[in-house]
Amino acid sequence: MRISRLYVSQPLNCGQHIELDDDSAHYVRTVLRLAKDNRIILFDGSGADYPSVLLEVSRNRVAVAIEQRQSRDVESPLAVCLGLGMARGDRMDLSVQKAVELGVNRITPIETERCLVQLKGDKRVQRFTHWQRIVRHATEQCGRSILPELAPITSLHQWVSEQQGLKLFLDPYAEITLADLQPEDDQVTLLTGPEGGFADHEREAAKAAGFVPVRLGGRILRTETASLAALSAVQMLWGDFRSGPKAC
Repeated sequence: MRISRLYVSQPLNCGQHIELDDDSAHYVRTVLRLAKDNRIILFDGSGADYPSVLLEVSRNRVAVAIEQRQSRDVESPLAVCLGLGMARGDRMDLSVQKAVELGVNRITPIETERCLVQLKGDKRVQRFTHWQRIVRHATEQCGRSILPELAPITSLHQWVSEQQGLKLFLDPYAEITLADLQPEDDQVTLLTGPEGGFADHEREAAKAAGFVPVRLGGRILRTETASLAALSAVQMLWGDFRSGPKAC
């Protein structure tokens, strides 16, 4: 029987008794429908799992006893940063969720000229918080014990100037393919466009910052397809898709 995993923001230690925050308690009580003495796995993002047992599941609190620490190494040797041109609704949600499953280390939502999403004021904060929850739940589900970073929403021109490693942006008209390249220091930075694609000045800004335009086959991919295809490709070429399971 599979044991559910739950991320907690506080540092964890063996023998510790903790009380879950309201959101996590609601999830345990209402969604998972767990009860006292049921088992659960907690993790704090530091790279280990903590098999635990529920001491109390009540309307007012959920208390957990941490029994042991298990080192867990399911991370790719390839560090991948993703600049994700913002898309509408479910498309962006899907891209964030699947990027976590595919081993991304950092995701930055990117504002571009042709973004169909304009986030201002409270909507900006709400949408970012929503994506944070997606990152958290995807990490819980896929078995990772290190929480990928969700960086603040940033403009394309600012973001491209701050990146390192092998820097790539997806361009269906490029002549170079991923097979023509090699990562620098096992680090790749990917930039994917919004639903409307990049404006010419954005392409030039990316190139000026050292980004190499690459194509994924001869077809034009939708924004949510392009980012996931690129992540899968770099993991296959240089990451953990090419290797067997790791020993814990």
